[in-house]
Amino acid sequence: MAVSGVSGSNGASTLAGSRSTIAQNFDTFLSILTTQLKNQNPLDPLDTNQFTQQLVQFTGVEQQLKTNQFLEALLLNTQNASRSDTVSYIGKQVSASGKTSELKSGSAGWNYNASAQVANASVTIKNAAGNVVYTQQGSLNAGPGSFVWDGVGSDGTQYPEGLYSLEIVGTNLSGNPVKVSTASVGVVTAVDFSGSEPVLTVGRYKVALKDVTDVSLVPTTTPPPTDDKDD
Repeated sequence: MAVSGVSGSNGASTLAGSRSTIAQNFDTFLSILTTQLKNQNPLDPLDTNQFTQQLVQFTGVEQQLKTNQFLEALLLNTQNASRSDTVSYIGKQVSASGKTSELKSGSAGWNYNASAQVANASVTIKNAAGNVVYTQQGSLNAGPGSFVWDGVGSDGTQYPEGLYSLEIVGTNLSGNPVKVSTASVGVVTAVDFSGSEPVLTVGRYKVALKDVTDVSLVPTTTPPPTDDKDD
């Protein structure tokens, strides 16, 4: 389900029913009290403390319902603001922890972060079936970086668009393993509010909002300048 509007909750209808009930009960109470006062025995009048306490109780309940109504409206406004903020992710490029990215228009991208200098790094890309389609050896500097694959396999095959996973393992000069974390990169096309938390649609896969590590504008490429020559 894509972006959806905010609908009223069951709590709202429950509060409305409670307010209606308390109002009816209060009207009934006043009617009975008025009848009792009109028909009371002058020699044995009603105890004013009893109905005064009941009036106070009715007033307290009514105030509590109004407080709940105010809190409910405040919560709804907060939810609307949160959804508006999440919708602003559409059209933005996001990075999310994970290995999967989508090959589209001849490009699939990942971000990585090496905990230290990697002297011997091995990059492996697999397709959705788990088959290795591309490998590369090299070195990595410590810290964040990016890796872009053009969809051409190690055997020169141009692979179709779809989901691919990236794994980077490496060691330092001493041969000790170095941790390299990866994050998928893609453009948000929709937001799903049907669950307990918003989920972003990035290409063909879903990303929980809590897994997003970076948000940026989609990079634009500028074509190289051309020399105009007169015939």
